[in-house]
Amino acid sequence: MTHTALERTKPNKIANRQVISDTLLEHGKTNADILVLTSDSRGSASMVKFAEELPDQLVEIGIAEQNLVGVAAGLAHSGKIPFVASPACFLSMRSIEQIKVSVAYSQTNVKLIGISGGISYGALGMSHHSVQDLAVTRAIPGLDVMLPADRHEAKKMVEALIDYPRPIYLRVGRNPVEDCYLSEDYEFEIGKAVTMHEGTDLTLIATGETVRVALDSAQQLKQEGIQARVLNFHTIKPLDTEAIAKAAKETGCVITLEEHSIHGGLGAAVAEVVVQQHPVPMKILGIPDEPAVAGKSAEVFEHYGLSVKQVVKVAHELLTK
Repeated sequence: MTHTALERTKPNKIANRQVISDTLLEHGKTNADILVLTSDSRGSASMVKFAEELPDQLVEIGIAEQNLVGVAAGLAHSGKIPFVASPACFLSMRSIEQIKVSVAYSQTNVKLIGISGGISYGALGMSHHSVQDLAVTRAIPGLDVMLPADRHEAKKMVEALIDYPRPIYLRVGRNPVEDCYLSEDYEFEIGKAVTMHEGTDLTLIATGETVRVALDSAQQLKQEGIQARVLNFHTIKPLDTEAIAKAAKETGCVITLEEHSIHGGLGAAVAEVVVQQHPVPMKILGIPDEPAVAGKSAEVFEHYGLSVKQVVKVAHELLTK
């Protein structure tokens, strides 16, 4: 039982980054091996309280992302469990060689947290948007890639990662997002997609903050007599290929939603499975091959069709083919 929230409940005021910080603080008090490393980003990563209460377990590197990852790898080699918290746009680009070699190739137990990911930096534009990070990181052997859908999943994910032996890249947004789960009373497993809503007419596959859009779209489609299956791919790598193939076979068409370029991200990963195992009509919704427009997340989502209205429209188009 997933205890998912198809219909909206009261608004959530807690950002995923805050939940991550609170969870690390809670477990860091009883596990001195848990360390947090920041790149002059403890404020934007909501790590201020962690720094105040566990000053000996926070390492401030400064604005030097390559060094940040290198130091984390060294600490992991010494038996520590380092969580790196840095803006996703810089962490996934400036330090990608260190991530590739010092973390993934060397299989060091480093947890890379890309904060303010996707287009959540809004008005700062392309320099601060990170809509290529999933494509880059999922192509690196030995590195897992994850995105929590809401605060409940963010807590579950961090708790699972404390004892997870592999290096990972975890991306979160900047602002609070609507709950997708009613509570934390559900089973979370790395690498296994969660069926948020059953359906047989088509499948909506989403990750991160687009999961809420998928749930709202399924609710609208349900009112129109269309049963949409909703799959939450909180883990992009390792990918739950079985869930994708099953959905394609049972529902006949697939729509993916992601706060990322349409090239190389969730949609590409799903398409690789669909085209090889069970080809069906499919549409990838995301950021096109252009510098994303600046604006609030909701405005950018609307501009690029990551809205309930557009998803419902695309669903009708696929179902009539």
